[in-house]
Amino acid sequence: MTAGVIGATGYAGAELVRLLLGHPKTGGLILSSVTFEGDRIENLYPNFLGKISAALVKPEEVCSGADVVFAALPHGVGEDFAKICVKRGIPFIDLSADYRFDRDEETFRAWYGKPFVYPELREHSVYGLPELNRARIKELAASGRVIIGNPGCYPTGASLGAFPALARGLVAGPGAAGCPAPIIVDAASGVTGGGREPSRSFHFPECFDSLSPYKVGSHRHTPEISRNFAAMAARAAVPESDAARAAAEGEAWPGLIFTPHLAPLNRGILSTIYIPLVPAWRAGSASARESGVSAPVSALSAVRPPSGEVEKKAGEIRALYADFYRDEPFVRVLPAGLAAATNRVRQSNYCDVSVHLDQTGTTLIVVSALDNMVKGAAGQAVQNMNILMGFDEKAGLEAAPALF
Repeated sequence: MTAGVIGATGYAGAELVRLLLGHPKTGGLILSSVTFEGDRIENLYPNFLGKISAALVKPEEVCSGADVVFAALPHGVGEDFAKICVKRGIPFIDLSADYRFDRDEETFRAWYGKPFVYPELREHSVYGLPELNRARIKELAASGRVIIGNPGCYPTGASLGAFPALARGLVAGPGAAGCPAPIIVDAASGVTGGGREPSRSFHFPECFDSLSPYKVGSHRHTPEISRNFAAMAARAAVPESDAARAAAEGEAWPGLIFTPHLAPLNRGILSTIYIPLVPAWRAGSASARESGVSAPVSALSAVRPPSGEVEKKAGEIRALYADFYRDEPFVRVLPAGLAAATNRVRQSNYCDVSVHLDQTGTTLIVVSALDNMVKGAAGQAVQNMNILMGFDEKAGLEAAPALF
């Protein structure tokens, strides 16, 4: 199989080259870069010396010579190449946001400031989060014309952290007694998430030895996370759950507050997700759970450490998470006492998830960690390629995470 990468000289594109070089089904690579056309990939990334020697060609040459095409381009740039590939029956895996919203052009335009160039291409596209849409990816692959909208990095970590709670009816809805809160996602990303183009925010003296939020209340990954939460909530396995009721009534639920942070890391995203629990899944007296009413707490009462009942309930939810992801090759639910951390997933396609409860036992706290360049971008794209090409889903992605 010959794989093509358009935009091979950005960080995500170069990471695709690295992963594809180690893929057992890759017989050759065709690489393109508009900025560096005519140069060679090993000149720009000397780490590839001895592994590949390839000139950077025009994007059209990639589309005509590859069996599968990856596009690591800015938003709104790659639709012409997607159209060529669809016409020729070549799978097209897009790492931009162009195909993450299905036919919802209004949302895409509102957050990205651009219209769809070819709206009709969405008939052949699918949002490529395997843990959400694996069956649909296979269905479109069988049709012979498929575009994968590879998910964003923040949405991948947030979604995988919340999916089991949403699908199993643990999340309190807006009308639940004592729990009107939205899901809150606080996430921190390494500087590679900003891309290769230099900017003041990612200048070493600006970001080293500092942690800062950015685009507070306005990050454009917000609607993608919200759509994923709603899609999984609609699949709630508990018919009487708040999720099922909200979906049946067409409510915009669950609510979401998302705040990203820039961390002084090269790689990695750590997401801490706060999920309000329905009464039946809170730790507390049986009567409080059955009545749906939490016992009143004096404003002067001292905060106590988690009780044994809180720890027991956390264990039950952790087991639920492990069961939900038991067949997922790249989601690891961590044992009690171990919190997810970016250094344990570095350069891998894993997303680690740890499950906790707050000290009162009413809020689920989930921590997810992934490598933003792998499971958050290039690795997930290769995982999608494996699915749609009928390969082992783990092919080329089985290396253990780097230690440091």
